Amino acid sequence: MIRPYEAFDKEAVLSIWREANALAHPFLSPERVVQAETMIRDTLLDMAETWISAPAGTPAGFISLLGEEVGGLFVLPLWQGRGLGRVLLDKACASRPRLELDVFAENIRAQRFYRRYGFTEARHQVNPFFGHAEIRMTLDPG
Repeated sequence: MIRPYEAFDKEAVLSIWREANALAHPFLSPERVVQAETMIRDTLLDMAETWISAPAGTPAGFISLLGEEVGGLFVLPLWQGRGLGRVLLDKACASRPRLELDVFAENIRAQRFYRRYGFTEARHQVNPFFGHAEIRMTLDPG
């Protein structure tokens, strides 16, 4: 069900990101979203360790890791609530001593998900790219 990202997955991953991002972050400006997608497509996916969740063979979610940082965890809205996010985090935890991530303060649903998983708040800050408040969360699975 979980497999490594391959170059041919790029469009599927971007599609997942677009759908999940629109649901989770409706407060982001369209201009910044387009810029973020370009950065993900042209730079971040090639730098990150990315894992795909593909139930029934079709990509439905992904997690991208930059060292111990979760750069992105996105699941198609149709597949949310079915355990894919948890399985992707389990995969990340299996190879790292700790994880950290940033979640927008306005994304209450994601905050609840991460807290249930065991993440705790480390600090509040403003995302320099989007200009919205976010919370740095950490997990020490140890």
